[in-house]
Amino acid sequence: MAFLVPPAPVTLTGDLVELRPLDRSHIDGLVDAVREGELWKTAWYTSVPEPDGVAAEVDRRLGLVDRGEMLPFTAIDASGRILGLTSYYDIVADVPRLHIGYTWNRPSAHGTGTNAESKLLLLRHAFETLGVFRVGLTTQWVNFQSRTAIERLGAKQDGVMRAMSRYRNGALRDSVEYSIIEPEWPAVRANLEARLSRRR
Repeated sequence: MAFLVPPAPVTLTGDLVELRPLDRSHIDGLVDAVREGELWKTAWYTSVPEPDGVAAEVDRRLGLVDRGEMLPFTAIDASGRILGLTSYYDIVADVPRLHIGYTWNRPSAHGTGTNAESKLLLLRHAFETLGVFRVGLTTQWVNFQSRTAIERLGAKQDGVMRAMSRYRNGALRDSVEYSIIEPEWPAVRANLEARLSRRR
């Protein structure tokens, strides 16, 4: 097995949000997004960088692109405002499968439908263009907001992986693994499209 189309940087466009390949020209907008509500403080259990660390995080993700390990996207709303980041990662051709994650958005974007549409764009591209069989989504046990959002997609919980890594504060991190497989995609797509239709 293999991808129908090899994963490569691409722009994915919806009604509420556009996902563009991450570029260093996005750094100032990402710094502004992180500063909104001091996001790196309120979400201590996530990988949201501090403002001074945004450029290094962009360079880290772009380095993973060069190694074929990640495809990062910048989320931009209809007004052109940068909302945050998301990525394809853990890209494995012989299943084929990938993960969606390392996602964060400025607080004022929460509840606007942009994250739901981002997931629709990423999942549709993964299943319908790349031809993946499995999309994984991983979050932290303590990130109840993320777990709820993933479950609302229709993803199934595969398990809890205990003490997988450490948070920045040194505490041990338990990860929760979810997945959507290709036979489930039509129902997941219909659910997301119905949710988004109420916003139009």
